Formats: sequence, structure tokens, C-alpha cells
Amino acid sequence: MTADHSTFSFTPIQWLVARIAATRFVRQALADNADLSAFKGKPSLKVILGVTAIIISYIIGWPAVALLGFLAAYYGRPAIVVVGGPLIYGLSHLVFLLGMYLAGAQYSWIFLRWLTRVTMLKLLKRYPAAAPPVE
Repeated sequence: MTADHSTFSFTPIQWLVARIAATRFVRQALADNADLSAFKGKPSLKVILGVTAIIISYIIGWPAVALLGFLAAYYGRPAIVVVGGPLIYGLSHLVFLLGMYLAGAQYSWIFLRWLTRVTMLKLLKRYPAAAPPVE
């Protein structure tokens, strides 16, 4: 799946995939075969609360802003969405940050490494010429 990169004329997407695949983070995620096995154990109450807060933040994010937009149009008062939109969206960010704090960066890092591995495997399957040389 490797190729001599100097012999190919890359398309912009192949060039981008090759550049990303060459990063240390991606190479390490692929080499370690990053997976989600850390999620097999029973999560603590703190982690459960954190993930719940993250889910709630998505519920009160854009859907709440859309509801405020509807209410502003229904009542003919644009101030409802002009003032309430940024406030509720800011609140959703605070709830998201609280969830990330409670859930911990450890689980986010595990998930990010797994997602990177899965995504890069799909991209490299589609663009095999972009695969970094094997060391």
C-alpha cells in the first residue's frame, strides 16, 4: 500500500491525505491499532454525568436557537432570537465544557485516536498512492 511519492502527480485531495497520513499522530494511531476497548469497563458516575451533559448541550444548542427563531417570527419580536439566540447557544457551550470536564480528556483522546485510525484507513484505501512509506 506504499508508493514512492516522487513518481506520482497528486490531486489536491491525495496531497492532503498524504500530508495528514505523514503526521506523527496519525502514524501512531495506525501503528497502535487504536481501538475503543477502554470503553468496555463500567464508567464512573462522573463520566456518565459528563457524557449526559454533552448530550444535553447538543439538545439545547441549535434546536433551542431554532425554537427561539420560530417564536420570534410567530410573535413578530426579533429581539427574542437576537438576544436569546446567543445566550442559549453560549449556555450550550458552557454545558458542553462542563461535560468534557466531567467525562475527562482520557475518553476524548481514546475516541479521537480511534476515529483518526478508522478515517485514515478509509482514505488510504481510496487513495493508496497517498500512503506514507513504511519505515
